[in-house]
Amino acid sequence: MRAALNDLKVDGWLLFDFRSCNPVAQRLVGVSGLATRRMFVWLPKDGDPVALAHRIELQGFEGFPGRVIAYGAWRELHDGLRSLIGGKTVAMETFPKDGVPYLDRIPAGVVQLVESFGAKIAGSGPLVTRFAATWTPSELDGHRRAAKALAQIAQDALRWAGAEVARGAEVREVALQQRVLDAITKAGFVTNEPPIAAFQQNAALPHYEPRPGSDRRLAAGEVLLLDLWAGPTLGTPFADQTWMAFAGRNPDAEVRKVWDAVRGARDAAVALLKERWSAKRKVTGAEVDDAARAVIKGAGYGEFFVHRTGHSIDKDLHGSGPHIDNYETNDDRELVTGIGFSIEPGIYMRGRFGMRSEINVYMSKEGPEVTPAEYQRDLLLV
Repeated sequence: MRAALNDLKVDGWLLFDFRSCNPVAQRLVGVSGLATRRMFVWLPKDGDPVALAHRIELQGFEGFPGRVIAYGAWRELHDGLRSLIGGKTVAMETFPKDGVPYLDRIPAGVVQLVESFGAKIAGSGPLVTRFAATWTPSELDGHRRAAKALAQIAQDALRWAGAEVARGAEVREVALQQRVLDAITKAGFVTNEPPIAAFQQNAALPHYEPRPGSDRRLAAGEVLLLDLWAGPTLGTPFADQTWMAFAGRNPDAEVRKVWDAVRGARDAAVALLKERWSAKRKVTGAEVDDAARAVIKGAGYGEFFVHRTGHSIDKDLHGSGPHIDNYETNDDRELVTGIGFSIEPGIYMRGRFGMRSEINVYMSKEGPEVTPAEYQRDLLLV
């Protein structure tokens, strides 16, 4: 980290948290319990780490590898902070004009407070990527296991839905959603939110939430979208996948064309990652987004691809590392070894149907690793 701080030309990294407003600080510091009072941790280029914590929350800092300064009154907080950063250049989770919200976690008032001590603030983006978004070996192992399980759960659930419709039974979105939830639990994994089960027109709503009583009944000839995510425990890198199916044997030409465009965009993103790795050239999330988006635009569906190509995955499913995005934001951070993210291009034609294909990628030392290993190549005909 000292080398990274030198590269960024800052005197240190100032972490701030208050009531879990900054997941970057939570991941790095690992303080137990909720920060109900303001917390600062100073990671200097020279010297030992220093924590500035309220007297009623010192227990969470037991074992902290450095000095802990206790404060109670606001004047003590200000004096302690001034002594640490006065006149220095500090890295913090800020981003000009909120350009990348995942890197803009510090309240405006805290920024003003830091600057009132003569400190200058530099964005901590490169530090966040390298030290807050990377996975441990055990996290990678858990992700791989979850990815394999989810791929099987998704295919089984979609084939069940098709078989039920074929025999004349009623299949509703909530029923498919619950079947997937039960299967995730049975497989020994956890999730933080129910999966997205969407049929035909509802599949054109990227963040659709099926609700009992208003969910759709599946009919022959309809598209099925299933987006599911889970991991070994909460707070670990989840696997996050979207699988597509068609209830019947013969999708019409446009359904096939849309699937081909979505699949082609996904595969173009992976191809660029592998090409840059082989050539030992860096690649950014924005560039990968451009590669995927170009395929969908070329197929004539550019206006219907209304979100970024992918998101960072760390302890949060939508993490603080680089996103595959040059649409919602311009995330030009380099995709470095040790991080993971989703690749999930989609086409959403409101009132008709939508499609998305989602895989995950881990940037290993051996090159980009796609999970699950057996990801969807063809539209499932169920």
